Amino acid sequence: MKKLLQALGMAVLVSATAQAQTVLNFEGINAAYPSTNYANINGFYNGGTSSQGTSGANLGIAFSSNALAICLNTIGFTSGCSNTSRGGLGNPTSQRGGLFFLDGVSTFMNRAAGFTTGFSFFYSAIGTGGSFSVWSGLSGTGTLLGSLALGVTPSGPCPGYDAGFCPFVAKGLAFAGTAMSVTFAGAANQIVFDDVTFGSDIPDTRVPEPTTVALLAGGLMIVGGMARRRRNVAV
Repeated sequence: MKKLLQALGMAVLVSATAQAQTVLNFEGINAAYPSTNYANINGFYNGGTSSQGTSGANLGIAFSSNALAICLNTIGFTSGCSNTSRGGLGNPTSQRGGLFFLDGVSTFMNRAAGFTTGFSFFYSAIGTGGSFSVWSGLSGTGTLLGSLALGVTPSGPCPGYDAGFCPFVAKGLAFAGTAMSVTFAGAANQIVFDDVTFGSDIPDTRVPEPTTVALLAGGLMIVGGMARRRRNVAV
């Protein structure tokens, strides 16, 4: 019994650790899919709504006014969307939306509560590259905790996806200290980001595993059955 409870506790700990990272997949920001309309992210991740009235989990993450959600092509939807696709890379539940900008030379996001350890994402930039920087203050201010150049990525092919901006490439940075903002720089309309991950220098693309839930449920049922048998014997 003791060993079983220890195993269950370890499974819970592993599951909780896996969920400690915060991942933005930019899904559901556009009100419809597929769509050629771009949605301003606005307060979608900050207790508010996007420019199209959609809302996500309140993660305390705010974006600059030029941050947009782009519609990504998927198999079966290769028109009426964009020229960008994940090409089947990564979590299949994160294939329809990404982050980009049409105005200026950069966009940024703030997390006032701060984050540590690392920051990462997938990106596509087939014409010109860019960069990203992690800052100790809000809106790209304070101490620069780290920065990386983002090179030009391959331009296809991603068979079945009909997109030039494809496939996406992983990029990440480990840093010391507590960050409050990240700036994404590059040519407007020429760079797209997805699966933005706080707390790791490797972007998280894992699909939620039902096996973990099944293990915990099964273990609890066993423990419950053993407890009932003990009560019956005692009577």
